[in-house]
Amino acid sequence: MDPGMEAAVRALEAIWRTRDFEALERFADPDIIVDWSGSLSPNRGVYRGLGEARQLFDSVLDAFSETTWRASGLTPLGNRLAMEGRFTVRGGSSGVETAAVGGQVWTFEGGRVTAVKIFQSRAEAVRGMRTARLAEARLYFVCEALPGGQDPRPLLDAALHGGVDIVQMREKAPRSAEELIALAAPFRSAATEHGALFIVNDRPDLVAACGADGVHVGQEDVPVAEARGRGGPEALIGLSTHSPEQLEAACAATGDSRPDQLSVGPVWETPTKAGRAATGLGLIEVAAREATIPWFAIGGIAVDNVAEVVAAGGSRIVVVRAIRDAADPEAAARALRRALVDGAAPGSRPADAAAADG
Repeated sequence: MDPGMEAAVRALEAIWRTRDFEALERFADPDIIVDWSGSLSPNRGVYRGLGEARQLFDSVLDAFSETTWRASGLTPLGNRLAMEGRFTVRGGSSGVETAAVGGQVWTFEGGRVTAVKIFQSRAEAVRGMRTARLAEARLYFVCEALPGGQDPRPLLDAALHGGVDIVQMREKAPRSAEELIALAAPFRSAATEHGALFIVNDRPDLVAACGADGVHVGQEDVPVAEARGRGGPEALIGLSTHSPEQLEAACAATGDSRPDQLSVGPVWETPTKAGRAATGLGLIEVAAREATIPWFAIGGIAVDNVAEVVAAGGSRIVVVRAIRDAADPEAAARALRRALVDGAAPGSRPADAAAADG
């Protein structure tokens, strides 16, 4: 974790205790957005800028004779930090002490806090943070635990330096749970270092033990709701789709049955999915028109054909061989990302990325 993140949290703890709001200006952006709409308190709402944040601060302090706030369970992801926050207050007239616990996500830019969002629990905050990172993602890299029988870390670092947002460990060789947990370690450490998401394949029961941000399942694997139950309330759940009907069903799902992310394809036949017929670019066009969940085109995509995916409406892709087997994986990742960004309209980005910003 960036030491500046924890320093900002500890400073806010002191500010609530000392009631010195001016100290907030040392680490908060002047245009900070405090989204308190997830609170159950009378102060719920969205506060924009330090002036309105001060109004929130003062309204809480005016209501109580003593106010303390403590943060725990700090969980970083790139420029965001999720945590549990515990308010303890004492009534000015009653003298009664009460406590409230919830989750928060802070966003940092240039060493300053630019946004704070309140959730009902730390688990909701962590999932919200992961969902926001997913909404920004363009390039998703999948590889086996030991690509070519080698330590995956150099390959992962190269891919992430090149612009990969998500890495998935897809290990099809028979492995025990203990082996998979051990093999996940370099994926987790690389993703953490680069502010990326780490996903495991097929094993929702190992999400927490592997330190993963989520799990990807196929149509023949456990249902999404079951995967969410096994993976826990913080986990992202990805689902493969291979037809307009499967895409429609996934987007129509609600509650725990609704996936957080979809893969759509395979666009072209690929040896990594031997025996599965290619869907062609037609399914990408359907997803571009109709999908209401973040989705990634998958299957045989490479530097020399990614422009066709973009032209069909794709803005995100999953690749395996295009990076894993490249002579220069970092350059390959960079070229793929450039094609995704350059192929979009100037200044555009996936609609759900804008929605995640509130």
